[in-house]
Amino acid sequence: MGGRAGFDCEVLVIGGGIVGLSTAYAITRAAPGTRVVVLEKEPGPARHQTGHNSGVIHSGIYYRPGSLKARYAVRGAAEMVAFCAEHGIAHEVTGKLIVATGRAELPRLHALVQRGRENGIPVRELGPAQIMEYEPEVRGLAAIRVGTTGVCDFPAVARQLAESARAAGASVRYGAKVTAIDRRPWGVAVRTAAGETVRARALVNCAGLHCDRVARLTGDDPGMRIVPFRGEYYELARPGLVRGLVYPVPDPAFPFLGVHLTRSVDGRVHVGPNAVPAPAREGYSWSAIRPAELAATLGWPGTWHLARRHWRYGAGELHRSLSRRAFTTAVRRLLPSVTGADLRPAAAGVRAQAVLRDGTLVDDFLIRRAPRTVHVLNAPSPAATAALPIGREVARQALAALADP
Repeated sequence: MGGRAGFDCEVLVIGGGIVGLSTAYAITRAAPGTRVVVLEKEPGPARHQTGHNSGVIHSGIYYRPGSLKARYAVRGAAEMVAFCAEHGIAHEVTGKLIVATGRAELPRLHALVQRGRENGIPVRELGPAQIMEYEPEVRGLAAIRVGTTGVCDFPAVARQLAESARAAGASVRYGAKVTAIDRRPWGVAVRTAAGETVRARALVNCAGLHCDRVARLTGDDPGMRIVPFRGEYYELARPGLVRGLVYPVPDPAFPFLGVHLTRSVDGRVHVGPNAVPAPAREGYSWSAIRPAELAATLGWPGTWHLARRHWRYGAGELHRSLSRRAFTTAVRRLLPSVTGADLRPAAAGVRAQAVLRDGTLVDDFLIRRAPRTVHVLNAPSPAATAALPIGREVARQALAALADP
């Protein structure tokens, strides 16, 4: 099989979240005329991680200098604000406070100041009185203010990326669940649940919560598994208690940022998330259990290594999941005036966290090349913030894969 006539497209992207759509968008801009098809199993874009996060445009302060997360978040935050402004998408650059509520947190807070400066992020150090100037109801021993953090409507960004990619000639197909992949020297043939076959010269795996499965469908061993963590949120009944974004000092041993307060573009204030293992990859509630997926998670050695290493942390997260009182106590460290009655359950999200065989949580974005294939194997937060530069990098690798022998 050879020539354009033998293929339905040059590049086939699996996954219609913000990263997959950004990749399609970037390909159409970098190589106009390249035929791109996006297959998304849901009836519309951004139905999982993109559509269930807190909507924060992250500054990049948390991430190791030189890492993909640091470089792409810093660059991506500015680009995301510009993209939203260009297309009339709701957004606001609010800045945020990272607040130390105990003395043991002060060294970690000071380390974040240094990390922020190394990443080129403007950071202002605050004392207790200055904290109250920004957030009158918040209490802490010290804080830092990060001025480049903001919020936006990420599902609207994803819809715009899809629209822009389509306007440039890409095809975005919803309700197209991939069930089989046949990779040959000439390219790939992908079959969907509806019986459709799509032939492409190169494949991009942006399947998010299912990216390791898609990698195995191609015949590649990704060397990791997605372990889903559900992030549970509440909404403040008194949103006036919070003006902007307020975060605790994170534990550097984990990729989770702790229970924080986020005023979104619609004026609601979300509280959370915690992080508990989910019994399904799309397990947005305790009742959403898929035995085969749960068995696969439990069958991965890394899951047990992770559990043994971090069981105390996990027990605390589980306690806050099952007890509103415990969750309220965690929030009251930052916002003493909040009560249990102020917290109303809100929609949860699920984080696709890559875990290695030895139980290591993959800390950075993970993008791997294989013959005629690019796999995006770890793209949790801040991937939405960094979606535009991630998409350009994946597009670059996908276009290079077209030349694979």
